[in-house]
Amino acid sequence: MFCIAHCQNVRCGADRLDQYLPLLKGKRVGIVAHKASYIYTEALDKKALRKYKITQNTHLVDLLATQNINIECVFAPEHGFRGTADAGEKVSSGVDEQTGIMVRSLYDGNTGRPSDSIMSLLDVVLFDLQDVGLRYYTYLTTMVKMMEACATHHVQMIVLDRPNPNGHYVDGPILDMKYRSAVGYLPVPVVHGMTLGEIAHMVNGEGWLPDSAQCNIKVITCENYTHQTLYQLPVAPSPNLPNMRSVYLYPAMCYFEATPVSLGRGTDYPFQCYGHPNMLGYEYSFTPTSRFGAKTPPQQDLKCYGVDLTSYPSVDTIFSRGVDLTYLIDAYQNLHLGDHFFRPFFEKLIGVDWVRKMIKSGKTADEIRAMWQEDVAKFRQKRAKYLLYAE
Repeated sequence: MFCIAHCQNVRCGADRLDQYLPLLKGKRVGIVAHKASYIYTEALDKKALRKYKITQNTHLVDLLATQNINIECVFAPEHGFRGTADAGEKVSSGVDEQTGIMVRSLYDGNTGRPSDSIMSLLDVVLFDLQDVGLRYYTYLTTMVKMMEACATHHVQMIVLDRPNPNGHYVDGPILDMKYRSAVGYLPVPVVHGMTLGEIAHMVNGEGWLPDSAQCNIKVITCENYTHQTLYQLPVAPSPNLPNMRSVYLYPAMCYFEATPVSLGRGTDYPFQCYGHPNMLGYEYSFTPTSRFGAKTPPQQDLKCYGVDLTSYPSVDTIFSRGVDLTYLIDAYQNLHLGDHFFRPFFEKLIGVDWVRKMIKSGKTADEIRAMWQEDVAKFRQKRAKYLLYAE
């Protein structure tokens, strides 16, 4: 379960209202937000609670709608503004029922960028998405594409930073840019160990925008956070990451998305189990069904046999193994499907072409992991000057 109370005395960027509300006054504002874009009463002092008339945890857009801010539109990422869409499901534009504000989709199956017409109406874009620190989690791509649009149209972008729950380590191969896609947009490792605010500065500093353009970025940093803070997410950032165990296993489990194996979508434990109807030698079983967040899950209504990860390994072990391909290799060897086990999407997730080859040749997870350690060390050195929080 996620925490109900704001945890560990961390103040997210969104909680620091006096740092960014004055920057929005008199401006035409676009807001990139989603289900987890909340302001928490526990993070505000009594003066702020009175000043902004906050009596309970409040969504950022709902609060700004009461503050005489000229909100031209809300931009919706994957899963939608209020978090009602499946993974990969196209998100429609429309009107938010609670506020009457226009919602423009950034996940409608097109470019992932806002239109020139809407950008021409804006002076500033306020960006507030809770990331989980993985290259293939699409909120990172959403941010960079919004930076591209802001740079093109000379619109300032204010990033309300939030902690990275996997921000205490770096692991995985660096993306080979020939596999660039919505699930891998920057030449960074799978687990990059940075907040979105830090990466925004890195994008500018490394010249990663087209033609080395610069986005006018201002980051409202978190308070009381370091990269060793094991931040517990107060709100699920997407439907299939329902608790912290799923978030911690995500770096090891997501590759099943590019195989016929179920990783638990359509159960109570997505990213915390894996299995297939034809896997042999396992007592544990589960049956994926259609439900909110997984309308048509892989192996729907079929009994899958496999491995339960809901209680083991320990969290410390999960962290120490990082991008752990043990589970993927186990399923590959059990099903004997050869190349039929992998879909082309696998390279987009893992970011390189040599991991599939090593798995097929019988290499272990440790042998594969050793291959990217030098690149990880180089990336850690490169990112150091962009970090906003102590390691």
